[in-house]
Amino acid sequence: MYDAVHALPSPYSEAQRRAWMPEPRQGDEWNARLCRQHIVIADIAGHTAGFMSLEPQDDASLGYVDFAYILPQYRGQGIFAALYGWIEARALGAGITRLTTHASLAARPAFEREGFTVTQEETVTIGAEQLRRFAMTKKI
Repeated sequence: MYDAVHALPSPYSEAQRRAWMPEPRQGDEWNARLCRQHIVIADIAGHTAGFMSLEPQDDASLGYVDFAYILPQYRGQGIFAALYGWIEARALGAGITRLTTHASLAARPAFEREGFTVTQEETVTIGAEQLRRFAMTKKI
């Protein structure tokens, strides 16, 4: 995740990427967050190429795609679509009928290819930096 955020080219400046993720995430709080989610990892010849996660919501018909990261050297190879296919199948199996996410500038086109639509453009302030992102949704 850290490597994906800091990879170039990026639509975000170096300062924005440092604010977003100053160091790799770890620790009890991070582990607890991940434990609430269904995670799928893309493995290419023994190397992690990316991952995506689905977090069920209090409303059982709603799911949240929390993380979607592909390392730059694996982008453009259909990995996002493959990971998303697993997420959507898992969601449907759990009775989820609508997915939401907050997509970065880089992730928005990939989510749109999977049928998500933008519901709102947002600006998130982290420290002194402002980052644009998009609230998106898809009925499944």
